[in-house]
Amino acid sequence: MSDFILRPFSWSDVPAITAIYSHYVRNTAITFDTEVPGEEAIAEKYAGLKRLGHPLIVAEGDAKVLGYAYASFYRPRAAYRFTCEDSIYLDPAATGRGLGKALLTELLAQSSAFGFKQMLAVITANTANSIAIHEKFGFERVGYYKSVGYKFDRWHDIVHLQKAL
Repeated sequence: MSDFILRPFSWSDVPAITAIYSHYVRNTAITFDTEVPGEEAIAEKYAGLKRLGHPLIVAEGDAKVLGYAYASFYRPRAAYRFTCEDSIYLDPAATGRGLGKALLTELLAQSSAFGFKQMLAVITANTANSIAIHEKFGFERVGYYKSVGYKFDRWHDIVHLQKAL
């Protein structure tokens, strides 16, 4: 039995989600955001996801948010309306517990039920664990972009992976 549950996002999750995301902004090139967004910005983003009905999942254990995942339009133009991009972030203290696998499993199911037909993962190229989990779920590498993100005084490559839903 796992020591966490997956549940829908709730507004009370905003502080924890902001804290988790802030860690990745400050300490990694997993996200190319260079400024930490505040709770208001996170709440506004999630309000948009909720309004669209897009999948938004929270992993919780010990009455604490351990991670979250969402899928939303890959690009805003109408022709992309059946293609989503996934995002999964874990509390750094909660890695190695199967959270990423559980969140991605549920995210794929909810994205398909929503009506998305393709899911893309846009991953910083040196993030081997993120690439590996996506490949285990049947994502295929479809693109490699060199030196497209500049963060922490260096250029970062990204990998695009894709899976039909």
